[in-house]
Order: sequence, then structure tokens, then C-alpha cells
Amino acid sequence: MTTLSSLHYSPYDYAMHEDPYPTYSRLRAEAPVFYNAELDFFAFSRHADVLAAFRDVDHYSNAFGVSLDPAAYGPDAHKAMSFLAMDPPRHTRMRSIAGKSFTPRRVAEMEDRIRVLARSYLEPALEAGSFDYVADFAGRLPMDVISELVGVPPSDRAEIRRLADLLVHRAEGVNDVPPEGMEAALLLAGYYADMVTDRRTHERDDLTWSLLQAEIDGDRLTDDEVISFLFLLVVAGNETTTKLLGNAWYWAWRNPDQLQKPLADPSRVPDWVEETLRYDTSTQMILRVTRAPVTVQGVDIEADRRVLLLIGSANRDEDAFSDPDSYELDRDTQGLISFGGGRHFCMGAALARMEARIALTELAARVSSYEIDPAGISRVHSINVRGFAALPTTVTLR
Repeated sequence: MTTLSSLHYSPYDYAMHEDPYPTYSRLRAEAPVFYNAELDFFAFSRHADVLAAFRDVDHYSNAFGVSLDPAAYGPDAHKAMSFLAMDPPRHTRMRSIAGKSFTPRRVAEMEDRIRVLARSYLEPALEAGSFDYVADFAGRLPMDVISELVGVPPSDRAEIRRLADLLVHRAEGVNDVPPEGMEAALLLAGYYADMVTDRRTHERDDLTWSLLQAEIDGDRLTDDEVISFLFLLVVAGNETTTKLLGNAWYWAWRNPDQLQKPLADPSRVPDWVEETLRYDTSTQMILRVTRAPVTVQGVDIEADRRVLLLIGSANRDEDAFSDPDSYELDRDTQGLISFGGGRHFCMGAALARMEARIALTELAARVSSYEIDPAGISRVHSINVRGFAALPTTVTLR
């Protein structure tokens, strides 16, 4: 077990939210299996170890959730995080039934609607010339996409987005979900419970109604299981895609030679998305609990111990990517693990990639250059998710 006095890692530290990558580099080199005695967790920082843990459901469990927060950690984590907090066979059943409704075809059919939504926010923002990229665009589009998918009416979306933001925010020095976040969770759960009750008696062309109808060999999801899946979508599907869009916008601005590639050729936008997913991924870490003793990098870890898989570090591993600390759209990104791996590979990966591709393509078609005001930049403070709360932008149109 390696504990170095000069090397400290905690996902709650605000300094880590600002820039975790120097610490990640030291962890990979000096303590690839790091132990935080204060919070009692191990952390894997190397690509090979993180990927192996993702794929090994015999030794690593999801059943206690994906967060260190005491309020979110424990055997009841599935009530909020659905199959993300389950192991086989419960995970297999839940994901299989939900997958009958959340299909690639349903996602593909949303492409035209996503483009319409993106343009509805972009056009007034671009016409104004200066706007907050997050508040006016990146923070609104993903919530609208998820809301359209599950059936949340436009009049309710701003409030749902506000509650979702409260869920992920962590005040400095507070190592748990704050009271505002707990209240937001209860309000969201109540809102989705009302939606499910409505769909039991009123057919709608949305995912909520489809989830209630989906079955495999007569097995259907309960109301509580549908509610937990909707809760997962609003948190994981909305927050992570918002941060992906913001991170892409910021890092392209910081690397103007790379920005010129998609601006000159919009067919390069998918490369912009993938390199952002690797370079500064929205989901920085995720929790597992050991189901049996394991030995990693020479360190023996007992059963029932908490392990953080540092996705953000793995994507910057020198053994997986050449020159990993450079933002380079021409690189091979096939090894990125931003959406996990194995049985828990993110079900929403295709939707997130499509949203980002459409949004950034619409921008690349209209904008010849842009500037971000450094004085107005602010970050979200969350232990799992990394991204921006504000990116004040001024654009030059084509």
C-alpha cells in the first residue's frame, strides 16, 4: 500500500477540480494504486488497471453506487442510479428490459430534432454576438434532448435542469451531498413518480411510456425501477453531455491550431468530440467495491474495499497514448475509456456523441472564430463530473 506524504489525492479538493492532471501524472508514476486513509479508498490511475477493473465483474462490484458521497453510497444506491448501481444478474435484467426501449433506432430518430433544438438556442446567441456558452447553449441542449426523450414538457425543463445542477454541486470542504442536493433529489424523484403514474393511464410517444410497456418473457419494470432509470438519465445524460460540449469549446479555444481543423472542415467535428473525451473527459472517476481480494500493481486489496477508477488519468496515460498531454485532433483515440467498459459500458454513449457532433457541427458552420473571456470562466465543483459553469464567449460569424 503506497501512501506518500507529498502526494495527496481527493476528488473533493477544489484544486483537483481546477486541474487534476499533474496529480494524475504523479499517481501513475509514483503510486498507481494510491490509498487515501482519511476517506478510506484506493485509486487506480493507470489505463490498463482501470480498464481491467471495468471488465472484471467478479472482483469489482457496482452494487454500492458510483460515488464516494455517504448519502449516495450504499446498498440502496440503485434507487437513484438504476442499473449503474447493480451487479449481474440484476444489472443484466434491468439493462436488457430498459434497452428494449432505449434502442439505437430511437436514438437515431432523434437526430433531426436535436438539430432543430440546437439551432433554436444558437441563432439568438450568435445574433447577439456575445453570450455565455454554457448558460445559453451547452447547459440547455442536453436537458432538452433528455426531456424530449422521456416526455418532460418544455415548461418544466428549466426547473429540472436547476435541480440536476444542485445534485452534482459540492461545496468546498463538504464531503457529501449538500442539503440543497438532497432536496433536489427528492423533488426530481417526486416529479418522475408523477410522470410514471400519468403514463400508466395515458399513452404517450415517449421513453417513459415505452419503459412501462417493455418486457422480456413477461418480466416488466416496476414503477420504482422506471423512476430510477429516469433519474439516472437526467443526471448522467444531461450533466456529462453539457460538460463535454463545454470542454470541447474551451480546449479548442486554448489550442487554436486544432480549432482550425473543424472550422475549416466540419467533417472533422467527430475528431474534435473524441479528442475532448480523451483529453478532458466529463466523468473523471467512478467507484467500485471489491467483491473478493485482489492484487494490483503489487498492492493487496481486501474484499469490501472502495476503489476509485480514475478515468481522467487513464485517458492521459503515456502507456496508452503518445504525447497524452497535448490536445491533438489527428491522434488515434480508440483506446479512450470515457464511457467505461465491459458490461457497464455507457448505454447513452451513442446519444452523447451524436448530440456533441450535431451541436459542434452547427457551430463550425456558422462561426469563423471566437474568444472566451478568461475573467468570466467558472468551473463546476463535483467529485465525479468535470466541466464549466460559465464560458463567456464572443463570436465572429462567417
